[in-house]
Amino acid sequence: MATETVAKPRTSARVHVQKFGTFLSGMIMPNIGAFIAWGIITALFIEKGWLPVPQLGGFGETDGKPNIGLVGPMITYLLPLLIGYTGGKMVYDVRGGVVGAIGTMGVIVGAGIPMFIGAMIMGPLGGWTMKKIDSIWDGKIRPGFEMLVNNFSAGIWGALLALLGFYGISPLVTAFSTAAGNFVQFLVHNGLLPLTSIFIEPAKVLFLNNAINHGVLTPLGVQQSLEQGKSILFLLEANPGPGLGLLLAYAFFGRGAAKASAPGAAIIQFLGGIHEIYFPYVLMRPLLILGTIAGGMTGIATLAVTNSGLVAPAAPGSIFAVLAQTSRDSYFGVILSVVLAAAVSFLVSSVILRTTKHSDEADLGDATARMEEMKGKKSSVASTLTGAGMGTAAGAAGRGGVGVLAGPVRNVVFACDAGMGSSAMGASVLRNKIKAAGFPDVKVTNASIANLTDSYDVVVTHQDLTERAKPATSSAVHYSVDNFMSSPRYDEIVELVRESNTERDGSADAGATHGAHAAEAPVDAAPAAAAGTAASAAGTSEILARESVVLTGSATTRDAAIDEAGRLLLTRGAVDEGYIAAMHEREESVSTYMGSFLAIPHGTNAAKDHIRKSAVSVIRYPEGIDWNGKEVKFVVGVAGINNEHLHILSSIAKVFTNKEQVARLEAATSEDEVLELFGKVNA
Repeated sequence: MATETVAKPRTSARVHVQKFGTFLSGMIMPNIGAFIAWGIITALFIEKGWLPVPQLGGFGETDGKPNIGLVGPMITYLLPLLIGYTGGKMVYDVRGGVVGAIGTMGVIVGAGIPMFIGAMIMGPLGGWTMKKIDSIWDGKIRPGFEMLVNNFSAGIWGALLALLGFYGISPLVTAFSTAAGNFVQFLVHNGLLPLTSIFIEPAKVLFLNNAINHGVLTPLGVQQSLEQGKSILFLLEANPGPGLGLLLAYAFFGRGAAKASAPGAAIIQFLGGIHEIYFPYVLMRPLLILGTIAGGMTGIATLAVTNSGLVAPAAPGSIFAVLAQTSRDSYFGVILSVVLAAAVSFLVSSVILRTTKHSDEADLGDATARMEEMKGKKSSVASTLTGAGMGTAAGAAGRGGVGVLAGPVRNVVFACDAGMGSSAMGASVLRNKIKAAGFPDVKVTNASIANLTDSYDVVVTHQDLTERAKPATSSAVHYSVDNFMSSPRYDEIVELVRESNTERDGSADAGATHGAHAAEAPVDAAPAAAAGTAASAAGTSEILARESVVLTGSATTRDAAIDEAGRLLLTRGAVDEGYIAAMHEREESVSTYMGSFLAIPHGTNAAKDHIRKSAVSVIRYPEGIDWNGKEVKFVVGVAGINNEHLHILSSIAKVFTNKEQVARLEAATSEDEVLELFGKVNA
């Protein structure tokens, strides 16, 4: 059989620059709080600050000795060491971070100036080299000597890296910083600095700004701020004015969805500092980049004329962050630069919008998708742009938060606290609906919130759990439900699946996304069908047995019903006493009421150690009991290991979504009738 060779696609230079910029940003952004702290101390306590304090600002003398202060040591030692440690940790965990910080110290001492570029070199270099060295004797160290070898190898290699930084890297970085600083001064003195917007504004839209901002502008700006008390370089990329002007132009002169979403996007961009939200508007009409370039040039020129700047980086690029880092003598110039940048961007963009024909409404979604493709992942804020135009399936009602679909829906997860009761039931109901709609390839799984990853297209949770699920799955479309059996949200999800697969299916990226998601789905999220196979292997008669079915329960309250269901599991030897307590704990945090007179109490995720084997108990309450204001006639207690119980829950879901089956269950006169309805007759 012939072997087909598939050529590996070439990665563009833009993508490589993006990845490099993202890596640089990964070292800087976690330490922005330290930059802000340094900026506040600088703004307050230096000689030209708001509250000059010699001992803190590092000027003057005390008892005949020069004051060192906080400003100099923080920028010279603390910030570079934090960056070096973060860079090393990104490559090789804490061990790499420690070695990276040691190497960074050599660069700091060798240069005598803030060594941010040196830190961004030595940190990752220390982590990477330490990782390679450890791999040499991995698995070859005699037991009891691991700590000795690890500590001495890190210490010896760290010392060598510090020497390399002092003698080798430090002179090179110093030369680069000096040359770059001289170039910036040349641009300033010759009035050419505004021309940098010609490169910066397009770079932002292409997500190349991190490489420019964190790789060059921030290090040079910090050095300039240390020497002059402020720097114009911090606002070359972070000025929110150009983006604000563009969005205001759309708000006045745009059309369709673009016009409707522009005001909200402007608020997020200007006040929240999330600049990426205006990128799709530029991609929709590339000519509008001229508006942001003109605005950027105007803002930079204003700063240069008024000799204004910031004392530290403004991150994110919000007007609040900009004002917080503004030098004491620069408020007028900084505010004027933002206002004029917005005004010029608005005027130029308005002219373009008024003099060109274009269908904004039709292309905003496509532009957002292109932006996400260039970014390399889904955007957590771009839903503001497209949420209004997605029809019923994407309506805001009932949503717990919305991401943006970058392709067809391929992977849906139903999440709850423990990932074995309500989520399994809800997933089964939703899976059946999606299959009935003609999309059997869409995977509907269940998982505990603790095991969620940002690898799903749609996340469904109980309304009380949505906020817990959002941080781990910020890119997904979120739906909140309060009725697991017959929520109207399920129909919306089915419609979303139909729309996304009809409009976008067939793209090469969709299949790749589907494959990646399937590979990353947690073990707890195994489909019910797979769980059924596992259960069969374990012996299905052990999951739901006749002795675990009670036709007339004795409990009259919710808590007593939980105890009764838990005692049946305890009698079966499936759980210990601690699990029953965990069932009550779970109920206090989020109700297990499913709808259709059904409740499925089960333990918390932390209670899995109290489960000895998988088991399900079923209790009927003909007169009904009050369950947090809902009437419940059937209580199903659940304890599961390795998803062996999911096939039973799938059968229960099918019964309770069929009114005729529920009526048969209410009229059942023997335990065998209940078992037969659930497709499970005890041998």
